[in-house]
Formats: sequence, C-alpha cells, structure tokens
Amino acid sequence: MSMFVDRVKIFVKGGDGGRGCVSFRRESYVPRGGPDGGVGGKGGDVVLQAISHHNTLLPLRYHTEHRAERGEHGGPGNRTGRSGADLVVDVPPGTIARDLASGETIGEVLHEGDRLVLARGGRGGRGNRSFLSNSNRAPREAEPGEAGEERWLRLELRLIADVGLLGMPNAGKSTLLPRISAARPKIADYPFTTLSPVLGMVETGDTSFVAADIPGIIEGAHAGAGLGLEFLRHVQRTRVLLLVVDASGTSGRDPVADLLSVREEVVRFDPVLLERPQMLAATKRDAVGAEDPLPALRHAAETLGLRTVPVSAVTGEGLAELKQQLAGLIDAGRPAAALLGQR
Repeated sequence: MSMFVDRVKIFVKGGDGGRGCVSFRRESYVPRGGPDGGVGGKGGDVVLQAISHHNTLLPLRYHTEHRAERGEHGGPGNRTGRSGADLVVDVPPGTIARDLASGETIGEVLHEGDRLVLARGGRGGRGNRSFLSNSNRAPREAEPGEAGEERWLRLELRLIADVGLLGMPNAGKSTLLPRISAARPKIADYPFTTLSPVLGMVETGDTSFVAADIPGIIEGAHAGAGLGLEFLRHVQRTRVLLLVVDASGTSGRDPVADLLSVREEVVRFDPVLLERPQMLAATKRDAVGAEDPLPALRHAAETLGLRTVPVSAVTGEGLAELKQQLAGLIDAGRPAAALLGQR
C-alpha cells in the first residue's frame, strides 16, 4: 500500500509572456512599409486539478518544482506568439492550497475535475505595431513579456468521506472497516495500527458510501498530542461520525470513559463537528467478559443522543444493521455537507 502523505510544499511558476516583436513590412513596391511586429503569447498557468484515482500527495514530495511553459515571442507580419501550455498538477479531491509565506488559503479542489489556478502566466508584450500613432509612424519599441506569477505553496489533503470512524487506539476500527467494505487496512493488536487514514467503499442495498478509518485518538489529540491533530483535520470533511468503542469489557478499559474521551477530543478540536449526524458502534461483542459493559455504554450514548449498534467483526453480528443506519444518517447529513467547502 502506498504511503499516505497529506502535506507537501511545492514551488509553482506561471510561464513568462513572450516579448513583442519590432518589425516593418518589407514588400516590393512598398519602400517604407509600416510596423508589423506582433504581440507575444501569454505564458501558461499552473493549475491544480482534482483526480479521484489519486489518494495521496506523495508524488509531489519528490517533484516539488512546477513551471508552466512560456509564451512564444511575437513575430513579423503581425504574428502573435503562441500561448504557453498550462501545467496541470493532479491531486486527490479534498486538497487545499495555501501560500507558504502568508498562510493565506488560495483555494481548494473538493470534487473530481475541480480546477484551481495556482500561478498565472504573464501577458505577452506588445509588438511595435501597437505603438503606431500619428506622431510616431515608425515605432521601434516593443514590450518584454510579463513575468509569470511564482510562489511557494503548502498543499494539504483532507479526506472526503461520508463516514469517519473515530475511536481510541485498539477500539476495533481497523477490524470493522474491512468487514463492512472492500478496504484492506493493516491490522494488529497494538495502538496506532492505522498510521494513515484508510478509505473503504461500503455497499448496502442499492446505495453505497465511503468510510474512512481515522487513526486512533488519544487524550490531548486536539492539542496535537500523538498523531491526533494530524488526523482530526480529516474529520472535518466527513458527513457522519461513527464513534467506535470496545464494548467487550475484557480490555481493561472503561467503555463509557472511552466514549466520553472521543467526544471530548472532537469538541475541543472543533465544536461544529458535533452538529454532524453520529452514532456509536459497540465493538468486540464476540468477546464479552463476565461483566457486560453494554447496558451502561448504551445508557451513556442515549444521554448524548446517540443510537448504539452492538457489532462483532468476528461473527458479523450487527454489521448489516450498522450499514443501514449509517446510510440513513448520510442522507440526513447531506445538507451539512454543502457547508464543507466553506470551512
């Protein structure tokens, strides 16, 4: 699986405009032909384009300089120089471009085919034909082409998924996602198995949606502890939050405390996120110990207004219901998704 890279720095430069031409008509029987120097061509733009089969900014880490083609110079006979070709930089949907020096957001490409100009090409210079006047019948001046824009940028990728799976390390997210989708994340029994978000397509009935396993939260994630802050940024792009809590009672953890911790980290990172539809998956129900924590966990979830679905990735218990409930929440959350581009 390719390494996930969600932040890179790149240099972009629009093509310089071509210079204008100084030329005079040279024809038989026209001893003093007028000026006919053409205009230089416009330089190409550097354009960011969202392509859905890209899922990482990794290629840009090794290719940091992007220069569009310059415009051709103007020619005699009022010939305008050819414009330089645009340089298109393909990135995954959900990529945001910021000016590295000022931190200003230039824009973002959220959906397949979205385009954003990162650096404009320079205008072509005027040829001497443009300087013809009653007082200057034989102008010998022309303009150089305008320089293309150039700057350093930081590109950030935020996943766009319908459902974001959130939970403490070892909550069972990495095991749950492949059971409800076609995703194949790395799975192991230690914290932070998922060091990069994993996307999976979930199908239920005649609908489908994208779920993202967002790496484990630890207390203090909102302030940048551990891997938390890097991944909480991705939650801002999800329509629905699925909180995942180990409800086996055999891990030595308190499921109610885990639920409250995950909610607290999300609230402290961005309170607006709690306005998204959300529900609770109580996982590992195939390994329940002597003390079943589900009743207390369900009560705590109800107090927070969350529906609880007990599931087991091992036996398949509750998975069909979970997918159906998520599909319903996604429909409810679509109006909120329209606001994502404003964030």
